[in-house]
Amino acid sequence: MQIRIINKSNHELPHYETMASAGMDLRANISESRTLKPLERSIVGTGLFIELPIGYEAQVRPRSGLAAKHGITLLNAPGTIDADYRGEIGVILVNLSNKDFVINNGERIAQLVIAKHERAQWKQVEKLSDTARGAGGFGSTGVK
Repeated sequence: MQIRIINKSNHELPHYETMASAGMDLRANISESRTLKPLERSIVGTGLFIELPIGYEAQVRPRSGLAAKHGITLLNAPGTIDADYRGEIGVILVNLSNKDFVINNGERIAQLVIAKHERAQWKQVEKLSDTARGAGGFGSTGVK
């Protein structure tokens, strides 16, 4: 599929690193390095603007390497970019470590996954069908 994109950064367009990759890396587009202190959050721009077809969303997801090595992840993950949004893609980074983390221009800060979605129509009823699980939630299926 083709997606219209405006790139106002000085970085290459997001691309798939391998044939089987689901996501494309997003890069920080900042004029100077930014330090995220422990438990601090910041919206980091990418310089990218997209036009998705109706019926698709772009999901902004954390990068596993940043999370595992540095405790850097995303709030509101996955973040959803709707088909009618035309603003800059921003990434809400948070530092969950106990050390400062420096974000540099061009650093890969998140992944972007394009996903098809459905639109639901509610059908109000008086009773739902029974299942073995029933109303059990939040760990009701066990630990192992």
